[in-house]
Amino acid sequence: MITLKQLSYALAAEQTLHFKKAAESCHISQSALSTALIELEKQLGIQIFERNNKKVLVTPLGKEVLQRSRDILLQIKELEQLATSHQEVLSYPITIGVIPTIAPFLLPRIFPLLEQHYPQAQLSLVEEQSTVLVEMVKKGEIDTAILALPFPCEGLLKLEFWQEDFYWIALKDDKPTQQVVTSEEIRQSKLMLLKDGHCLKDHILEACKMPLEAANHTLGATSLNTLVQMVLGKLGTTLIPKMALDQLIAQNPLLSAIHIDEPGPHRRIAFIMRPNYTRLASIEALIDICKAALQESNE
Repeated sequence: MITLKQLSYALAAEQTLHFKKAAESCHISQSALSTALIELEKQLGIQIFERNNKKVLVTPLGKEVLQRSRDILLQIKELEQLATSHQEVLSYPITIGVIPTIAPFLLPRIFPLLEQHYPQAQLSLVEEQSTVLVEMVKKGEIDTAILALPFPCEGLLKLEFWQEDFYWIALKDDKPTQQVVTSEEIRQSKLMLLKDGHCLKDHILEACKMPLEAANHTLGATSLNTLVQMVLGKLGTTLIPKMALDQLIAQNPLLSAIHIDEPGPHRRIAFIMRPNYTRLASIEALIDICKAALQESNE
């Protein structure tokens, strides 16, 4: 009889393409995982994985089996969620994905409010880029994710809860009294942006009406904090969202934060989830917490 554990082990092997790493992620021995996968293949009468001493490959038929296995496990998870959906909100574990340009600036603000209003909350966090998080939500690997829109989320439910603008970060000596900055001024500066894959880069290019090819001449980075440090090093200027100002700029007297003179909002913040997700009340509670935290920081 095929078991859910066998399907879980097979999906872990697909994700890692390495039996030892898959076994470690499942908290079992490699021999136990291999035995379970061999038994699964025997019961199905097909080969799911090609094995040799160096690598593991998924067979064409195995890919279809694994996709159906993923669907089965997702349905089981949703069934379990349905059984507990009547319980008090945030009284069961929830895994949330957050993009890197939101996580360090939003999460420290919401944890005190969560502890105050929902001390029973059990949140697990995953920080990844938007493309990865969308796929994780679709596959049921995480319950929900906080993204910046616009971003392709076809087939998922989006609950927007915040909007914000971008600010141009430059040395005060260069822009001592300037209150706003135009897109033309930004385009003429040595603008430094995050590397490809971060949706913030696309949102900035859109807000500044900057063509994509112009971004090829900018200096990429992996975090907003790195960009700010590069501005301090007189390597150029950058743009950051409003929620990052307090943490990255407020305590640095050498920097100025200048609002972009372009119609906003420059990005919209939202929770995304599967349309049939059964713990919507918990997401709505998290939205209220996030809004309260952000509003408090704006006062």
